[in-house]
Amino acid sequence: MSLASVQADLAVRAPDLAVIVTDASTATVPLAAEVHGVEPGQIAKTLCIRVRDEEFLLVTRGDARLDNQKSKAAFGGRPRMLGAEDVLRLTGHQVGGVCPFGLPAPLPIYLDTSLKVYDLVIPAGGDTHASVKLSLDRLAELCGNRWVDACLPPAS
Repeated sequence: MSLASVQADLAVRAPDLAVIVTDASTATVPLAAEVHGVEPGQIAKTLCIRVRDEEFLLVTRGDARLDNQKSKAAFGGRPRMLGAEDVLRLTGHQVGGVCPFGLPAPLPIYLDTSLKVYDLVIPAGGDTHASVKLSLDRLAELCGNRWVDACLPPAS
């Protein structure tokens, strides 16, 4: 169902994009990076977050981590990661396939500025074996183009 919702969403909003379904799992950043032959940072992971009573998605590079201070500044409060049941309720996607596409209801979606070092990014596609390759500009367009600085990329 989740894969189908992503495919249906993209068919309407971005018919030029295809969901790539693989035999190998893409459920984690390292697995997805290996399957697609890219750096872990190019895997655009989608985090489900609550700040006070607001729930939203944050798409960040795969090797970044949520930073409490930056997140408080960006979102006006302390971020809390949602558990698997709330993630499924909010997105319709199981953990390992969470993405900003094919959502059951509109949600605020933010993109972390750490993604800006990449031209091509690969978010999940609604399933633990599905992904979507697209330009960062296209991802921003499809997600509402709302940027925040809430994550720390890995130390160089």
